[in-house]
Amino acid sequence: MSTDTEVAARASWSSIVREGETLTITDLHGNQAVDFLVYDAHDTSVRYSAPDTIHAQGGIFLTTGSVLMSNEHTPLMTVTADGVGRHDTVGGACSKESNTLRYGHHTYAQHACVDNFLAEGARHGLGKRDLVSNINWYMNVPVEKDGTLGIVDGLSAPGLSLTLRAERDVLVLVSNCPQINNPCNGFEPTAVRMTIDEAGAA
Repeated sequence: MSTDTEVAARASWSSIVREGETLTITDLHGNQAVDFLVYDAHDTSVRYSAPDTIHAQGGIFLTTGSVLMSNEHTPLMTVTADGVGRHDTVGGACSKESNTLRYGHHTYAQHACVDNFLAEGARHGLGKRDLVSNINWYMNVPVEKDGTLGIVDGLSAPGLSLTLRAERDVLVLVSNCPQINNPCNGFEPTAVRMTIDEAGAA
């Protein structure tokens, strides 16, 4: 049995994914960044940790076999399949403040991933202090030799997907990124699909 939800461009989404179930994220139209946070469903003080995940993987990019680690250095989810091959852990989520800094004050009114995370997290009792550095699925953030980060055209294409297995009951928050000021969404955000399959079904 599975549940299948299309998340509109710029929209948010959340769900509990039970231990052993899989979550597949499909980039329906290509070049769409999907901002992602994950928490222990029974104790949200245990949540995704970028430093622990990067340390455990020995690198900043995620792909098949990567384990999303918590702030207690315990596994939350594992990437079991990946049609793209590289996903970002360091670019962070766009916000009104970062948009203003990077692209000018005229962007302040634009909807941002932090807004999505706050609105969706509030449905589960989470607030601003519960937001941590997130994963950006499908986002291409190369790191230059001098340490400079870039945000360039994505590596994805229409229909490509990645699948994560829950290693415990988890709460997943997603912002289907609304950013229109850099190439992470090809300057035109599009829809993605979230599919949850029961243990052993995917």
